[in-house]
Order: sequence, then structure tokens, then C-alpha cells
Amino acid sequence: MRGFRLNAREAGGAFGDLGTFLPHVISVLTVGGLASGGVLFGFGLFYLFTGVFYRLPVPVQPMKAVSAVIVTSGLPPGAVAATGMILGAVLLVLGLSGAIERLSRAIPPSVIAGLRFGLGVSFALIGLDLMLEVPWLGFGMLALLGALTFLRGCPATLIGLAVALLAGQAAGLAPPLGELAGGLAPRFALPEVMLPGFAEMGEALHKAVLPQIALTVTNAVIITAALARALYPEDKGAVTERRLCLTSGAANLLLAPFGALPMCHGAGGVQAHHRFGARSGTAPLLIGAVLFVLALFFAEAAVGLLAMIPLAAVGAFLVLAGAELAISKRLFDARPDCWPAIGLTALATLAADAAVGLAVGCTIEFGRSLARDVLRRGGSRQD
Repeated sequence: MRGFRLNAREAGGAFGDLGTFLPHVISVLTVGGLASGGVLFGFGLFYLFTGVFYRLPVPVQPMKAVSAVIVTSGLPPGAVAATGMILGAVLLVLGLSGAIERLSRAIPPSVIAGLRFGLGVSFALIGLDLMLEVPWLGFGMLALLGALTFLRGCPATLIGLAVALLAGQAAGLAPPLGELAGGLAPRFALPEVMLPGFAEMGEALHKAVLPQIALTVTNAVIITAALARALYPEDKGAVTERRLCLTSGAANLLLAPFGALPMCHGAGGVQAHHRFGARSGTAPLLIGAVLFVLALFFAEAAVGLLAMIPLAAVGAFLVLAGAELAISKRLFDARPDCWPAIGLTALATLAADAAVGLAVGCTIEFGRSLARDVLRRGGSRQD
């Protein structure tokens, strides 16, 4: 069917976004105490829907600010569910009202280029930090993946993951497979349903929703749509700001009560899936199916299974995807008078987050536009 391909590179690209997925998910399950069944159920079902709906390798990612709050502040499961439901409702309103499209049209191209550069560099730095945990494995994996991606038709991700698993077992960097064998018997279980109360809604709004919403609108909607149009120009109408808002909003509103971690799409994930070979909706279907099966039949052993992939190797995936996200054609084609906005937007994004970068970049560009209009009117009066 149109929009679906099945080959080795597509299968490899399906797992290209593990650099973003694994660190956040493992931390909320082990430190944050969330139930693995609900978290994986949410990701699996959302990925399956995304593959069918977009028919392109559109990612599903954890909301990073929310996962950070869960780990650092101990946000309870009820408040996590409330966070997902509130964010879902907000995204649905933005999509249905058309407000997100008006906001997107108001952002200058130079600001988008700066946001991409800042996000790409920040992703690469996170990956580098993971690589430095075990430098020989991290840099070795980076070299291997870099070489394999130049070979046409090579499933670089699948080979890299296999090497990482073997290296982790040989060097004692991951739980021994024998320790997990007893928990690998399939046990069917559905995630528990929880409906948050008013107190949990208030806690969620204060601690998690407000820090996350601007980041989601910027990175998971506006930049994701712009990047998808650049990578898939023949399908530029498939991934729009409105559609990203609607799918993210509906998924969070419906899946949060089942224990799902608040989720979104993301520019880094679009680049990661594409970087490692994914070109169709098959990629999200493949990883969605894996996560869905883990959630329903192997939830108890899921944390151990995911931890078998050493994070130093995962960092290499993130470095490559981040570098490619940072370097865009618009960056090189920009006029010299756009460089200050691009540079300061990237710097603010790197120092704070994408929402701050957006505010800085738009302020500079709108200020420059205002100054140009004032000078033009002044010249007209003199004439």
C-alpha cells in the first residue's frame, strides 16, 4: 500500500529514535516509579496510530519537561495522568481552533533555522554525555554507525543495536540475560485505569503542564512540521501543525488514564528515523508493535529488557541525529542580516529551551522588521 514499505533500512530506521526514548522512559520507570505496562501501552498504541495516520516515519516521544519533573519531584501517577489529559485538551483546542497555524505563519524562517540548530546541538550534547559514561563503547558505536550509514541499503540501526547488546553482555554493562530469563514468560495484563481528582489536576497544572506546553508547541508541533515538509516535500500536506496538535492532543487525552507518560511528536525524532533509513509508515508500525507486545505480555520484564542496551551506545544514535537536525539548508542559505537572529535563537535554545529561543528569535526579527519600516518611512518623508 502507498506509504508503507518493508525492507532492512525501514526496520532499522524504526529504532532510530531510541536515543530520545530510552533515557527518559527508563528513568520514569525506575526512579519515577511509573508502571511499565501503562507507559509502554501508551507509546505502542500511539506509534501504531501514527504509522497508519501519517504513513510517514513520524515519531512518538516522551514529553521531556514532564519526565524531568516526574524524576526530580516525584510526581505521583494520578498527577501524571492529569498532566497528559490537560496537555491533550490544550493541544486539541489549538488544533481545532486554527490558532496553531496562525502562530506558525508568524514565525520567521530564520528563527526556525536557529531553533533547529539549537535543538540539534542540545541533542548531540546529551548524547555525548551518555557516550562518556563508557567512552570506548560510545565512540566506537558512533564510528560504526557513521560508517554503516554511508552503505546504501545497510540497516545501520539493527547492526548497531546487535553490537551494543553483545558488547553490553561481554563487558558486564547490562543485566545478564540469565537474570531476565525467569521473567520472560508471557503474562497477559492490561494497564490499570486511573482518573485523577481535582487536587491532582492542580498539582499537574502547576508542576508539569506550564513548563511543558510552550516546549511542546515549539518543538513537537511547529519545528516538527517544518522539518517534515523539508524531508518529505512530496507529502508536505501530511504532517501539518494542525494535524500534529490533533493527534498529540487526542492521544494524551485518551491514553493518560491508562498510565501513559505524556507524549508528543518531535523534530529530533523525525530526523532520527530518517537518518537511519525510515521513509514510510512502516517504521512507526514496527516499533509500535514491539512496544505494544512488551506492554501486554512482558510488562514485568520490560525495564530489564530495555536496560540491556547500554546508554553509552544509545548516546551515539542521539549525536548523529542531533548533528543532522542542526545542519539545515536554510542555515547555509541565510542572508548575513539573518545571522544574528539565527545565532541568538540557537544560543537561547541551547542555554534554556526551545520556548525561550522562540521568544528571543521572534523579538529580534520583529524588532529588525520594525526598524526597517521606520527607516523606510523616514526616507520617504525626506524624498
